Amino acid sequence: MSTPWSRRSFLQFSGSAALFAGGSAMLPSTSAFAAGDEYDTLRAKWRTVLLGSGFDPAAAPFAEKLALLGTQAAEHRSTMAAAGGSLWPDLPLTLSSSITASYTRLATMAQAYAQPGTGLTGEATLAAETKAGLDHLHDQVYNPAKSQFGNWWDFQIGSPQALLDSCTILYDQLSAGQLANHLAAVDRFVPDSSVGNYTGTSTGANRVDLCRSLALRGVLGKNPAKIALARDALSPVFPFVTSGDGFYADGSFVQHTYLPYTGSYGLVLLGGLAGLFSLLAGSTWAVTDPNRQIILDSVQGSFAPFLYNGLMMDAVSGRSTSRGNPRTNSYGFQGGDHGRGHATLAAIALLGTAASSPENQRWRALVKGSMQRDYYSPVLTDTDLSVAALARLKAVQDDGAVTPAAEPTGHRLFPSMDRAVHRRPGWAASISMASKRMGLYETGNGENLRGWHTGAGMLQWWGATHGNGQYTDAFWPTVDPYRLPGITVSKKPLADAEGGAWGLPRPDVNWVGGATDGEYAAIGQYVRGLSSTLYAKKSWFCLADSVVCLAGSIRGADGTAVETVVENRNLGAAGTHALTVNGVPRSTALGWSATLTGANWAQIAGHGGYVFPGGATVKALREARTGSWRDINTGGTSDPITRRYLTLWFDHGVDPVDAACSYILMPGATTAATAARAAATGWLTVLANDNSRQGIVVPSLGVTAVNFWFAGTVGALTADKPACVLVREHGDGTATLCVSDPMRMQTGLTVTWHRPVAAVLSKPGTVTSAATGSALTLAFGDLTGQAGATQRIRVALG
Repeated sequence: MSTPWSRRSFLQFSGSAALFAGGSAMLPSTSAFAAGDEYDTLRAKWRTVLLGSGFDPAAAPFAEKLALLGTQAAEHRSTMAAAGGSLWPDLPLTLSSSITASYTRLATMAQAYAQPGTGLTGEATLAAETKAGLDHLHDQVYNPAKSQFGNWWDFQIGSPQALLDSCTILYDQLSAGQLANHLAAVDRFVPDSSVGNYTGTSTGANRVDLCRSLALRGVLGKNPAKIALARDALSPVFPFVTSGDGFYADGSFVQHTYLPYTGSYGLVLLGGLAGLFSLLAGSTWAVTDPNRQIILDSVQGSFAPFLYNGLMMDAVSGRSTSRGNPRTNSYGFQGGDHGRGHATLAAIALLGTAASSPENQRWRALVKGSMQRDYYSPVLTDTDLSVAALARLKAVQDDGAVTPAAEPTGHRLFPSMDRAVHRRPGWAASISMASKRMGLYETGNGENLRGWHTGAGMLQWWGATHGNGQYTDAFWPTVDPYRLPGITVSKKPLADAEGGAWGLPRPDVNWVGGATDGEYAAIGQYVRGLSSTLYAKKSWFCLADSVVCLAGSIRGADGTAVETVVENRNLGAAGTHALTVNGVPRSTALGWSATLTGANWAQIAGHGGYVFPGGATVKALREARTGSWRDINTGGTSDPITRRYLTLWFDHGVDPVDAACSYILMPGATTAATAARAAATGWLTVLANDNSRQGIVVPSLGVTAVNFWFAGTVGALTADKPACVLVREHGDGTATLCVSDPMRMQTGLTVTWHRPVAAVLSKPGTVTSAATGSALTLAFGDLTGQAGATQRIRVALG
C-alpha cells in the first residue's frame, strides 16, 4: 500500500535540505574546468554539492553513511518493477506523492552509483537501471503531454528536484535524447510563468525551490535565459515584508501567510539559497542583488535564536513536528527538532561560502558550538544528513582555527509571528501564541491532526545538560494534546484537523505580544479557544532564573472543564523522576494522581521547580501514554509508542467564571532552590491578575511589569490605553522603560511611571513628549506602524 508522501519529508529523505552541504574548499574552481564551458563548470559544482568531496570514505561517519546508502539503493533496485501505472508496486503513479517518492528512490540509486564505499560504486548495471527508471517515469507520468494532478508541489518542486539531481549525477551516462526528454518535462511543469508573479504558491521557500529547478534545468540544458530567470526570480524573496510570506524586520519568518515557519519552510529557503548562492558565485549569473544581505543577516537574526544545543525549536516548525521519527530501519527519516537543527547547521555552513570572511567565521563558530553541545543526538551520527552535509560539518568540527561559540543569553521577541524566546545561562524557553495575525496551528496533507492548542500559549523549555530530548522522544504522538505545557484550555473534545486543512484557524484577538529590554520581557496573550468558548488573559514575565506565569479572567461555557497546565514533562520510556511537593516526596507509581492542596512549591527531579505564590490547589498525575505517529500524521507509522508523563495543572472546573492562577517556572532548579524561592514571599508581588490588567513587581531585580489589557493604573504604572510596559531599574541610578502596543492600534498612547525621574537620557522617535519630576509621563505618537515593536526609554532616576 502506498504511504502518503510529505512534501517536506522528501527534503529529508533525499537529503535536499542538507545535500547543499558540500564544502567550500571542496568545490572545484572555474579554472579546473578550462577544457569545458561555464555550464560544465556549474554542473560539476552542483555535482560536488550533491555528493561532497574531500572526505575519507573509510572513516567515520562516512563509512557508515555510505554503507547505509548502498543498502538503501540495493533495496530500491531489488523491488523496482516497471509496470503500467507504477515503477514500484507500493507507489502507484495515480498519486502525485508517489511520483516524487519514485524519483527520490532513483536519486538514491544514482548517489549509490556515484559515491565511493557503497558496495555499488560504479556498477554499470545500477546506472542502467536508474536511467531506465527515469525513462519509465517520463513515459508514464512526467512528460510534456501529461497534466498536473494531486499536489502541485510534487510536480513543480519535489519531482523535478530529484530528477534534476539524478541527471546531474548521471549526466555522462545519459544520451542526448534522454536528457532532452527530462528537461522538456521540467519545462512543462516548471515553466517560466511559475515565477512570473510573487504570489500564491510562488513565494518564500516555494519560490526558492522553483528557482532551484529553473537554475538546474538551465545548467543541464546550457540555457542562459533559464539561469538568469532563476537568479532574478530570487530577488522578491530578499526584502523584508510587513505581511504575508517572508522575513520581517524583527526576525520573524512566515509562510502560508499566517504561520511561523522558520524551522521548516525557513530552513528550506535558507538551504535553497545557500545552494544557489554557492552554485552561481563567480559565474556570469552570480547573485548580486544587494538585498541578499538580508538573507545573510537572517542566520543570526532569524535562525540562531531558535537553535539550542543543536535542535530547532518546535515553536517555529509548524506541522513538521508531527513527522517525528517514523523510521523503520537505520536509514529511515529521523526528523524531530534535532533533525531540523542539524539540517539548519548544514545550511548555515554552506551559506558561509557565499558570505564575507567575518560572517563565515562567525557562523562556523556558531555551528561548531551547536555540534559540541548536542549530546542527545550527536550531529555526525544523524543518518538523514547526506554525505556532503556530513563532510562540511565534520570539516567545521575538525577546524582548530574555529573556537566554538557559546549559547547566547537574552530575550528575543518576534511580534510579527507571535513568538518569544527566552535564553538564560543553563536553559532556554519558547512561547507560542496566536492572534488575528497568526494561526493557532496548521494541518494539511494529513499532518499535525491534533496540534490544535500549540498556539494557545505553549511554553517549552530545555536545559543545557538535561531535557534536550523532551520533545524529540516521541512527545508529539504520546502527549495529551489537551495538556500541552503552559496552555489554558477547554477540555471540549475536538475532531482531528479541527478548523480544516490549511484553514489556519486564527482567534479573533489583537492583544498578543510584549515588550523586552533584550534580557527580560513582559509578554501577554488574549486567549480564545479553538471551536470553544474559552476566554482567558495570559501573561509571562521572563526574568533572570525563571518565568512568572499568570492566567486570569478564565471563562468557558462548553459544559467541559477548563485547565491551566503548569507542566507536562516527558519522562521517557521508563522514567521515575521524583516529584517533591512542599518538601514531601510523592509516589513514583504509574497511575498515581493527587489533588495537592496548599501547594507552595513542587520540584521534578532532574528537570526543574515550580512555585505557587501564596499557595494553591494543584492537580498531579503520573501516567504512561501510548500513541503512534499515525495518530497525528497519516504518513507516519502505526507502531505503538509508550512514554511516561508527569503532569501538573490547575483545574478551574466546568464552565468557570473569572478564574485565575499564578506560578513561577524555574528550569533546572533543585529542591533547595525551589523551596528557598517559595519561602522568599517578598521576592514577587502580583499586582493584578484579572480581565483588565496583569502585573508584577520583583524588587530584587528592579522589575515592574504590567500588561494593560485596558487603560488604568497598576502599582506605579498608568497607561491611558492598552499597552505592555516593562520597567527595569539597573541599580546605578538609571532605569529603562520598555513600552509596546501589542494591538498595533494605538495613537496618542500616554504612559506614566509614578517615580521621581531627573532626566530622559534616550528615547525613540515615537515619544512625542516626556515630562520628568515627581513622575515620568511619556506621550507616544502613532504606534500602529511599529508592528508591536518595543519602544525603549532610558532615564536617570531622581
